[in-house]
Amino acid sequence: MDFTMYRIALSMLVGDKIKCWGLIFGVTFSALLITQQISIFVGLMSRVSSLILSIPEASVWVMDPRSAYIEEIQPLRDVDLQRVRSVSGVMWAVPFHKSTVSATTQDGQLHQVQVIGIDPLTFLGMNRDIIQGKLEYFCHPLAGILDVNGYQRIWSFSDIKLPKTLTMHHHRLSIQGVCESRPTFFSFPLLYVSYSTIKSMLGNKSYTLSFILVKERVGITPEVLAQRITKETGLQAITQHEFSSKSIQYVLKRTGIPINFAITILLGALVGGAITAQTFYLFFMENLKQFASMKVMGVSNKTLARMALVQAGCVGSIGYGLGVGLTALFLWSQRNAPAFKGFSLHWQVLMISFVMITAMILLSVIVSLKRLFRADPMMVFRGA
Repeated sequence: MDFTMYRIALSMLVGDKIKCWGLIFGVTFSALLITQQISIFVGLMSRVSSLILSIPEASVWVMDPRSAYIEEIQPLRDVDLQRVRSVSGVMWAVPFHKSTVSATTQDGQLHQVQVIGIDPLTFLGMNRDIIQGKLEYFCHPLAGILDVNGYQRIWSFSDIKLPKTLTMHHHRLSIQGVCESRPTFFSFPLLYVSYSTIKSMLGNKSYTLSFILVKERVGITPEVLAQRITKETGLQAITQHEFSSKSIQYVLKRTGIPINFAITILLGALVGGAITAQTFYLFFMENLKQFASMKVMGVSNKTLARMALVQAGCVGSIGYGLGVGLTALFLWSQRNAPAFKGFSLHWQVLMISFVMITAMILLSVIVSLKRLFRADPMMVFRGA
């Protein structure tokens, strides 16, 4: 009996093609907008800590106590590096420089560049996936390696031809290589140079040390070592995971990015929900006589509700699948674009989108069922 009623419900749905496609369009629009915006938001937030997570060897980051996140840097003194190295439990500690400077090309174009100064012995902090050039050139005085997205941005997607020249701090820097890298939050070109090159460019000034990267010895946890460094040096030492979370929380609390994305996602749910609810309501109203006839034949409200849920489930499954599929297609088509590089569709995003779409559809069905349950079965005989 139930199977027959469900088949009737689907026949009623498919029989009105305009309403059916209207329902599917509303769900697809909501699923697409919700899934796409959440995916972009997650991708942007992952870029906040991309530089931190790109150095898995460094389990502890040491910085000035006033530094709030990866982009807010208060330089350390050079002597702090030796102080950290003297702490018991430290296997190694290397310097790490990060700053944003203005760089000029040979034709006079000005570009903002993130300069990453790393230890020339360990190369910690740089992606060793070299596309062109050799890693050995990195150790040459006033030489550097640029990430491929930065090269394409500065030289307008031209073929990679090395060496290139950039002028920074009144010094000419020779670009001797191009490498892959994980895009950062501000998407500036990443220029990797040795720490000694940074000191030479800045005239051996004392504010070249941004962070100290630390690895613990066997038998001690990063959490314990971070507490020990903080206690003995007075500097801020936190684990890699804590620093990553702290940077993301800073952006979430101090910027309007979460609110803007939340508004867009909410509008997508509301607009899609309004389209779906209105179309569902019109669909039920146009088929009210058929439902009333079923009530005359003894079909209970519970069975009618199950029929409506079958119709909603069919529409929701198709619409959700189309919306998610279009989102996946969009992210795949933009996978090589610098603005969307590294963005992906996580299963958590799919679950959040599924819950929101399900709630939207159920609300639409409830609104429509209220009118259906109040329908008088005798309207069939009155010719209403």
